[in-house]
Amino acid sequence: MKLLTYLREGHEQLAILIDGKYYDTDRLHPELPSSMGMFLNYWDDYFPIAQACVSAIRNGHTNSTQGSAADELQILAPVPFPASCRDGYAFRQHVETARRNRGVSMIPEFDQYPVFYFTNHHGIIGPGPVSCMPDHFEKLDFELEAAIVICRGGRNIPADEADAYIGGLMIMNDLSARTLQMEEMLLNLGPAKGKDFATAIGPWLVTLDELTPFETPPPSGHVGKSWNLDMTCRVNGIEVSRGNLSQMDWTFAELVERASYGVNLYPGDIIGSGTVGTGCFLELNGTARLSNPAHQDQWLQEADIVELEIDQLGVLKNTIEREKNDFSILAQKKS
Repeated sequence: MKLLTYLREGHEQLAILIDGKYYDTDRLHPELPSSMGMFLNYWDDYFPIAQACVSAIRNGHTNSTQGSAADELQILAPVPFPASCRDGYAFRQHVETARRNRGVSMIPEFDQYPVFYFTNHHGIIGPGPVSCMPDHFEKLDFELEAAIVICRGGRNIPADEADAYIGGLMIMNDLSARTLQMEEMLLNLGPAKGKDFATAIGPWLVTLDELTPFETPPPSGHVGKSWNLDMTCRVNGIEVSRGNLSQMDWTFAELVERASYGVNLYPGDIIGSGTVGTGCFLELNGTARLSNPAHQDQWLQEADIVELEIDQLGVLKNTIEREKNDFSILAQKKS
């Protein structure tokens, strides 16, 4: 099942996407909610009803004529108001390559436990424009990732049970202002201002039952579902990155176990995978400079179109824009 949120008469509206057409949940069935937040909070009640509605539409056993083309919608983030947002560090290839490019060895703690940081859950956006301040354009980067959303509350969740707490998968672009990030991390704290301006997710949430045909065994010694799904990034139509979700060394189930240790997880919590190998300009530029010291680094620029695509999860498309309320520009005008 594909669940999307779009803007309807100034408010968020939850819909189910079926064969390119959308169906408002509350119009499909009177017991279904109109928001993703409510759906996630009462997942065990609503999910079976929604599944039955999807089956009825696909089998022609419904009088619903509501379905309209999804390309007519202003699609929002599938989870527009997440309870929190954590981002993991689950792809060894990315971590190892980025460290090699900086001239440092692989950190052994990567293999001991999965780690994550908290990012700004109020900075979540969906497809569409990304507003950036002048400092954000100092080495502005994409990060090609997937993310999950929690659909059942829990605490101290073991990894071998954690997949039952995952509502579905979606694409994540952990946009990063690298100069800001590197400046603040000199003080031995995690990224904050280099990350908090925007994290894009979408275009919809794909529930795990729909991804069953693409399941693959997790890496040796690990626990939880893994999926064979190609991941790519295009900037202005040119492919710059390619990987596969099955290359995660730590599974989402293991990230859930770590995140829930001594802590309550709530429906609507988002957890990202971290960057796939080759999945950002920081890594790509560093690798290119090793073989060609004269390499001209590439970073995102104003008006760039960034498309992240993951098999079965869709295409998350964002356009880089300059912040309209740029106070530095306003200050210049006043002076």
